[in-house]
Amino acid sequence: MTDYSEEQRNELEALESIYPDSFTVLSEKPTTFTITVTSEAGENDETVQTTLKFTYREKYPDETPLYEIVSQENLDDNDVMDIIKLLEQQAEENLGMVMIFTLVSAVQEKLNEIVDQIKTRREEEKKQKEREAEEEEKQRFHGTPVTIENFLNWKAKFDAELLEIKRKKMKEEEQAGKNKLSGKQLFEMDHNLDTSDIQFLEEGKFLFDSTTERQWLKIGQNS
Repeated sequence: MTDYSEEQRNELEALESIYPDSFTVLSEKPTTFTITVTSEAGENDETVQTTLKFTYREKYPDETPLYEIVSQENLDDNDVMDIIKLLEQQAEENLGMVMIFTLVSAVQEKLNEIVDQIKTRREEEKKQKEREAEEEEKQRFHGTPVTIENFLNWKAKFDAELLEIKRKKMKEEEQAGKNKLSGKQLFEMDHNLDTSDIQFLEEGKFLFDSTTERQWLKIGQNS
């Protein structure tokens, strides 16, 4: 007949020797204790940690122990769920044998994997930011490819600004006593603004950016 109490006492003594700084007995009836598990240090000396709580059932190890995570550091919800599933799997596989050391060792390996995943994730995030910065610089240097739709939207705004500049200039010239343009001349000026750039666009695709727009405005002011 199996002496469950004896097996449990022997395992507790072994656990206290193996984990002197992280093993804590909470109660004797039923036997309940915690073990804090910490990963190895990561690249920036970062660690992840969890405290496992175990309770012996009467017929342990022929019955699985009760277990739960009572605290954790730097673990997200998915990590916690993965650890619970790991404990369940290991407990079933080791049924009939004292298993606490095996369960804790499995969690230790899992925490080390999580630290490695954090390092990999940060490296990927860094590379992604670098790619985004390169793309932004490329767009700034080359400008935006022009389509008929976005060109017409831009041109409408640009022509309105350019026309306003010309009108202000004509008003200043009129006030200064210079020749006043006829209605026909004003119409031709507006009509030219509507058609000249469309013809240029149809001849081939080109790029425009804020620098181009400023240059065009400058030409408009000097014309």
